[in-house]
Amino acid sequence: MSMTWRTRLPVLVVSIGLCLVAAAAGAQDTSPALPDSPSHRAASADPNDSATQREVTWRSLPGDFLHDQKGIWTFPGQLAKGHHWAPTLAITGITAGLIFADPHAMPYFRNHERNLDDINDVFDAPITSAEVIAVPASLMVAGYLRHDSYQVSTALLAGEAYADSAVVDLAIKAVTRRKRPSDIPPGGSFDDTFFNGGKSPFKGSSFPSGHAAGVFSVATVIASRYHHHRWVPLLAYGFATAISFSRVTTSAHFPSDVFLGAALGYTITRYEVLGPR
Repeated sequence: MSMTWRTRLPVLVVSIGLCLVAAAAGAQDTSPALPDSPSHRAASADPNDSATQREVTWRSLPGDFLHDQKGIWTFPGQLAKGHHWAPTLAITGITAGLIFADPHAMPYFRNHERNLDDINDVFDAPITSAEVIAVPASLMVAGYLRHDSYQVSTALLAGEAYADSAVVDLAIKAVTRRKRPSDIPPGGSFDDTFFNGGKSPFKGSSFPSGHAAGVFSVATVIASRYHHHRWVPLLAYGFATAISFSRVTTSAHFPSDVFLGAALGYTITRYEVLGPR
């Protein structure tokens, strides 16, 4: 077995496990007496839990997405009314602190990049993107095979959350146009990176991290919908953290990019996508 595949195999195994995690969780609730939607009955035990009570279909998905976007872009109106200031200030303060620290932290990762070659090969950008997309895709296939509407809804919610986070991420990228660490030549300064990157928010802008936003949005859906199985949130958020951190070690993003991306993915999903309707 080549060195590349020996280093990638453990993460591929974890990825496959995460793809099957919710299916296994739902299967634990199955008995001959249960209907075709076993995990739905388990979730229905807590009527006050908006995350487990959310149901979405292909037909409702476009309207749900527009509802989310309205809530996201009118959020400043909530601040004007005095709501949500504590978490907003916390995220803003931590992001600002990390932006200040970025020029001091990135030289360390660049100087030790060769020591992390095997890890960076495992977390190659196309591979991690495919792994994140595979999670809701696997959930959907398993849901249809098991006639489990709760799993299908979970997969659709994960896709909805991913799309919601991507819209916000691309909008911020288009404005900030931050250089990526990999754009800085060896020995160059990591200062003055904002408003100096490429014009395309898809490739030329670093702030915030789209991978971090996407993987935390998917992880938050799975962790919230299957929180009654304690190991599911641990595995979901652990997987999201590993992928997000890899964006720093591969010089694709600064630490502040990753933190804000993760914060956006979590908050948009937890409080908008999975919030009460």
